[in-house]
Amino acid sequence: MKSILEFYKAKKENRKISVISTYDYWSAKLCEEAGIDAILVGDSLGMVIQGKDTTIPVTLDEMIYHTKAVRRGAPNTFIIVDMPFLSYHISVEDTIKNAGKIIKETGANAVKLEGGEAIADIVYKLTSLGIPVMGHLGLTPQFINILGGYKVQGKTEESAEKIKKEAKILEEAGVFSIVLEAVPSKLAKEITDMLSIPTIGIGAGKDTDGQVLVFHDLIGIFEKTPKFVKRYLEAGNLIKNALKQFDKEVKEKHFPSGEHSYL
Repeated sequence: MKSILEFYKAKKENRKISVISTYDYWSAKLCEEAGIDAILVGDSLGMVIQGKDTTIPVTLDEMIYHTKAVRRGAPNTFIIVDMPFLSYHISVEDTIKNAGKIIKETGANAVKLEGGEAIADIVYKLTSLGIPVMGHLGLTPQFINILGGYKVQGKTEESAEKIKKEAKILEEAGVFSIVLEAVPSKLAKEITDMLSIPTIGIGAGKDTDGQVLVFHDLIGIFEKTPKFVKRYLEAGNLIKNALKQFDKEVKEKHFPSGEHSYL
């Protein structure tokens, strides 16, 4: 992906879009080499990298720091950046300033905002100024204190209709794509079918226009992952075993050997 036009093209051609959420140079480099379509620098870094309980404490400066590293690792990949909690909620002026800072300082291609109707005016303003915006509906982690936990959204008819309505509002406001997180597969399909912009699912079934997973989840770094994650590797165990082997060889004086020493 080089621009938002390729997102539209992929939807039109019924070609699925692959997105990885990651936060540093080396993983971004691997994503680009593997041919991943886009990278999302998510505020989930607060939990994955910093070990916090939620995404809420993540700052704008932290998002910029990590996105700079990702851009260095993936110079030719489309990069989307989460605007963190309260960086786009206070005023339109602050939102423009913060989004502009992200784009100018990191070289990212777009920003992502959580929410629906309440942020429609902000989305319209940003896109009219040349800043592409990705939407995010369903389970929105920045609203976790309102939602009451990390729960599937849109299970009742009322909540499903609300999400569908807000998806249409976001499309009309100018988002180029919408992440649908933790919603029933049937609802995700209905939204995907009714929109002209692509949907990117995470825990939203197989019928969205693309899929996103967190890098560390899909390679199995952590012992536990959500139901919607497919673990393509058990890297956590591999790394742990390597560290144990290193510890053993150091203590038994087997490392370094001659081949790892300068003469």
